[in-house]
Amino acid sequence: MKNTIIRISTAGSVDDGKSTLIGRLLYDSKAIFADQYEALEELSRRRGQDGIDLAMLTDGLRAEREQGITIDVAYRYFATPKRKFILADTPGHIEYTRNMVTGSSTSNVSVILVDARHGVVEQTRRHFFIASLLGIPHIVFCINKMDLVDYAEEVFENIKSGLTKLSEEITKADLYFVPTSALLGDNIVNGSDKMPWYKGDTLMQILENIDISDDHSHVDARFPVQMVIRPQSAEHGDYRGYAGRVAGGSFKSGDLVTILPSGISTKIKSIDTFSMDVVEALAPMSITITLEDDIDVGRGSMIVKQDDKKPVVGQELEIVLCWLNSRELRVGGTYSIRHATNDARCIVQDIKHKIDIATFQQIEDNKQIGMNDIARVSIKTTKPLVYDKYSENRVTGSIILIDENTNETVGAGMIV
Repeated sequence: MKNTIIRISTAGSVDDGKSTLIGRLLYDSKAIFADQYEALEELSRRRGQDGIDLAMLTDGLRAEREQGITIDVAYRYFATPKRKFILADTPGHIEYTRNMVTGSSTSNVSVILVDARHGVVEQTRRHFFIASLLGIPHIVFCINKMDLVDYAEEVFENIKSGLTKLSEEITKADLYFVPTSALLGDNIVNGSDKMPWYKGDTLMQILENIDISDDHSHVDARFPVQMVIRPQSAEHGDYRGYAGRVAGGSFKSGDLVTILPSGISTKIKSIDTFSMDVVEALAPMSITITLEDDIDVGRGSMIVKQDDKKPVVGQELEIVLCWLNSRELRVGGTYSIRHATNDARCIVQDIKHKIDIATFQQIEDNKQIGMNDIARVSIKTTKPLVYDKYSENRVTGSIILIDENTNETVGAGMIV
């Protein structure tokens, strides 16, 4: 587990103390430098605040500091003796849903804050739903501001019970519940003597010990080819390798494999990395595969093992789409589509329904899809894609849509 990199995203309603919690996590784990601390001291003093406002460690934009809210996704990198962390602080406002989706899409863990005074509110349900929709395998609920409810065990247990019941509707993720006070540092990095009734781990202990070994799909082998390597040097005159990142399962020398979408079969000759040959490659390793036969394989091809369940090869897809652009999605609209290492064009055939992310209900009578809306959509591509359901593989089950005129990313989708 040592030196394992874990990706974390955070979410919470306005004034739940999310930025303060992240600041406390960084400060108490000694992950900020002396000059950063001095700058925070000075800025807090100029604003007439008592003590240091740890929220300003992540509220990087001037508008965020002035309004006291998170608008953009802020990334922070820190480490403990056990692990390295990449933390994405995502905004809580409904008008920044797109930022939460993009910031959380690669996360192993979602940390969702709940204000102990207010309990489970609409924003909590929305954040929980999005984390579940994105297939985040571990969700930690920090019941924050416990100091403002006199550290009452009953308050914590009531909120925990409500969230556990809600989870039965929407997710199979591992759930953790921690009573915290980000402002005072209770149960963030250090334990709290004010809540002797809580026998669980602190937030940092949970993050350091969560097992993420099964977060990548290890069932069916998937290798999207990113590029073909042909050195054409005297030393490697006949070398032809296919480079990319393992998206699922494992590969070994001698494995019988199929190249999709062509369907041609062959055998793996070797698996190479920058520094050495490897016996077995697992997701998410970056490797180069060489094959026994000289066949047509290029960027966008998918190498799969013959004995594994095959992905779908097709041009008609149904996706749950988060719309990221101010211009509305329209039926008949054409977009560039990017899937794994493959690029194509597509047309929107139908908008099945919009999803109310506060109530989880389907909206059939309003199919206008604007920025931050989530909808179920059917599309048709100009060439076959090799894909899985998002619930089976987050890499081969996700796509993005790109405006062909502006090159803007306008939609992020999960294949269903």
